[in-house]
Amino acid sequence: MHRSELVSVLNDVLKPSQIRDFCPNGLQIEGKEHITKIVTGVTASQALIDAAIEQQADAIIVHHGYFWKNEAYPITGMKKRRISALLNNDINLFAYHLPLDIHPDLGNNAQLAKLLDIEFEAGLEPGSSPSVAVKGRLRTPMSAEDFADKIAQALERPPLVSNVRNKPIETIAWCTGGGQGYIDLAAEQGIDAFLTGEASEQTMHSSIEQNIDFFAAGHHATERYGIKALGEYLAEQYGLAVQFIDIDNPV
Repeated sequence: MHRSELVSVLNDVLKPSQIRDFCPNGLQIEGKEHITKIVTGVTASQALIDAAIEQQADAIIVHHGYFWKNEAYPITGMKKRRISALLNNDINLFAYHLPLDIHPDLGNNAQLAKLLDIEFEAGLEPGSSPSVAVKGRLRTPMSAEDFADKIAQALERPPLVSNVRNKPIETIAWCTGGGQGYIDLAAEQGIDAFLTGEASEQTMHSSIEQNIDFFAAGHHATERYGIKALGEYLAEQYGLAVQFIDIDNPV
């Protein structure tokens, strides 16, 4: 597939022009024109780039790429080493941040919901379309302890849990990654529990004082599944060789 065709396919599927983001979405580093082998991963770290070089990949597609808002402009140090490795090996780097979070089927929120048997109902943010945080209900209501066990099994790591209700969870809101700030909006709407990747110091106070159960299952762990699903879609629909490489991260 020609690079320009892959750009068109990805932009058509993920529609980055429809959402404001903190980074450029799409082709971030230009490499070779013809693409047959792709590596996907959560973050464009040096370890992922090195793995892609070893696999002789033509392109890398990630959720967390480069050139974030308020990031320093100079290409030095770690940034220089990463970009040099891509350029020296003629590897394209594609990155899709919020567009990959919110996609109704391939997105991180949608894929996490499938994994944990959560039924999507609506966006959590009133008047915001699309909504980065979403809400729904557990297909099978369960205690916070049982839901924590389910998360641990599915994501292969135990979540941080604030169990304050001591009642079965029926309704739930969620936002993969660093979405802990949405807990207050979920509490305002009377939702039983909130699930995200990270926690801040104030998150636990919000959980306790607003009587909403809280689960932090890991930024990386909750965002592995959208990029993996996107790669599987490209392989199935376009016959590309795609390999998902999970560079583990405890955060």
